[in-house]
Amino acid sequence: MAERRGALDRLSGAIEIAAAATLAAVTLLTFVAVGLRYVFGTSIPDTFDFGKNLLGILIFWGIAVAGYRGDHIAVDLLWSAAGRTGRRVIDLFAESVTLLCMAVFVWMQAEKVLQTKASGLSTYDLRLPVWVFYACAWVGLVAGLILATARLYRLLRSAGDDGPAALPKLRD
Repeated sequence: MAERRGALDRLSGAIEIAAAATLAAVTLLTFVAVGLRYVFGTSIPDTFDFGKNLLGILIFWGIAVAGYRGDHIAVDLLWSAAGRTGRRVIDLFAESVTLLCMAVFVWMQAEKVLQTKASGLSTYDLRLPVWVFYACAWVGLVAGLILATARLYRLLRSAGDDGPAALPKLRD
């Protein structure tokens, strides 16, 4: 189990690095584009298209890490008032719903990638295919689905042992 945790934690770390690199690229692209526009009166072709598509990729890859690590916003009023068994039931329900929603999200994004590819949609200036950006975002969602499955599996395996403490950064 420890070996699997190490691999999943490495995967989560790699996803986090990819999301951070994408954020850095968006920031740099925006900074350079604004500087070029105001200082030199010129622009980078497709800056807007690159920026919005990279932000989409960033968000989808970020969802994967936030879901796995439990870093998302949670309202714990009911969970805090519940006993150990109630907390476990709430956690199992929440993780199951998250997994189901991620699976539907992955499926719908895959359809969107295929529809966009078939439509031939491209960026405005350079005429680059947009479906490639959508596919990169979809890969982030697939990673999120894998990590959500692993998180639910860990919760199921921790029956009575450590409870939620067995999961990365799950509520105390």
